[in-house]
Amino acid sequence: MSNHKQDHTNLPNEKKETKLAKVLGVISGSFAPIIGVLAGAGLLKAMLSVLTTLGWLPNESGAYIILSAAGDAVFHFLPLFLGISIALKLGANGYVGGVIGAAILTPEIMHLVENDVKSIDFLGLPVLLADYSSTVFPIFIAMFVYAGLDRFLKKVIYKDIQMFINPMISLIILVPLTLLVFGPIGTLLGEGLGSVINFLSDKSGLLAGAVLGASWTFLTIMGLHWTIIPLAIVNLATGPDPIIAMAAAAPFAQIGIGIAVFLKTRDKDLKALAASGILPGALAGTTEAINYGIILRYRKTMVYVIIAAGIGGAINGSLGIVMNDFVLPSVLAIPAFTPILGYLIGIGVAFAIGFLLTYLLGYEGKTSKVNDGFTQNIFGVKPETIKSPLHGKVVPLSAIHDPLFATETVGKGIAIEPEAGKIYSPVDGVITTQFPSGHAVGITSEDGAEVLIYIGLNTVKLKGKYFTPHVKQGDHVKQGDLLIEFEMDRIKAEGYETTTLVVITNTDQYIDVKAITSESIKQNEQLLKLTV
Repeated sequence: MSNHKQDHTNLPNEKKETKLAKVLGVISGSFAPIIGVLAGAGLLKAMLSVLTTLGWLPNESGAYIILSAAGDAVFHFLPLFLGISIALKLGANGYVGGVIGAAILTPEIMHLVENDVKSIDFLGLPVLLADYSSTVFPIFIAMFVYAGLDRFLKKVIYKDIQMFINPMISLIILVPLTLLVFGPIGTLLGEGLGSVINFLSDKSGLLAGAVLGASWTFLTIMGLHWTIIPLAIVNLATGPDPIIAMAAAAPFAQIGIGIAVFLKTRDKDLKALAASGILPGALAGTTEAINYGIILRYRKTMVYVIIAAGIGGAINGSLGIVMNDFVLPSVLAIPAFTPILGYLIGIGVAFAIGFLLTYLLGYEGKTSKVNDGFTQNIFGVKPETIKSPLHGKVVPLSAIHDPLFATETVGKGIAIEPEAGKIYSPVDGVITTQFPSGHAVGITSEDGAEVLIYIGLNTVKLKGKYFTPHVKQGDHVKQGDLLIEFEMDRIKAEGYETTTLVVITNTDQYIDVKAITSESIKQNEQLLKLTV
């Protein structure tokens, strides 16, 4: 085995992205791991709603309490789960992120909040207390700061003590900072939004409804809607509430989009995701699966939900629709709103516009024609299956003796112990990088995957000896075209490994990059599945 130091120069760079695309990518990617449990919990809450409405399961029964806890847990502890997923998405320690999210939900803090304690002291600084369960905004800000702090600590802290010193320093800094700054910022934003809503309501119900309806989806995505809901509860203490009535157009617009995507897509994963969001949305007003799984991932649907919910909200606001008892907008909650006919018109219009825009114009964001059934996310990449570029035995990247690849710093992928010295194109695409040494090649597929094929470990030191490239940068290739030939026996005789790496360098633009097989594989067989 060679002891040469690996040279990673000239690895292909990822495509430049806008700051908005990066932020949306982090948000979408952070929710991706928990979309399934959010959808499952939403379905459970919808089932409980039906059972209690039919009188089959009383609210005070032990079965209801236990099942309700199961349905509510993921929403209550959302900062904890997001702390883990956001930190991992940003390249930091996910467990430290989870602890930061959990710290603002500890029984000590929650007990003070439940007993109406407004603030406590931290080293002479006042800490404003609030209920941060189900919130998103504070933990997102905290994780972005934590990721930067973690990178800094890795540079300045001695490596042998980083395992425990870095988490300790991060917790000492980030937990107080979250309670002192990030949490109150979210609260202040909510209060400010409430003031704007009240101001608009006094001026024009139509204008207030349009603004609240159009913005409610994004307030929900960031968890800021929980700071506005108390205003509705205060209104109900003295009479009916118009706020939720105007905002109700948004979840029905989301459901319309979800149903259109379900009917339109031929992608089984996306169809299942859409289906998992429709039922809890309709029965319990829980639309997280649609928001995080569809609307955040496809920018065209963001425009659709703004238009549909804005118009529906304007109708509800102009007709003076109010909520008489606190509910989350859903089909089962329709009787809580009056006048009921006007309410049905408002939410019906929102639903219809959301559905029709999505079904007729598509959701992919590429053109306005009916799409071809494939999904495309905010980065423009589509789901794709990468074929194997050679024959050989499949090896996980974690087994590779190179930390940059083994830790998936370059990207996720797979390694193959080759049986023959020929590399074929695994995709249709363009050669974006041809290494002068001939030991590696970068290809961008027609669907957006950036595939790096890296032959051997340390073989860059051979300076092109024993490698024969058959393509050059800028060439268009078809799947199965010969890219490189290499002399395996001579390379091994020089003391180098010939393990070939197939890595997706724009991994962070996908929800998942997963190996399809873990055994021997033939050239042109399916190797990697890329999910958006």
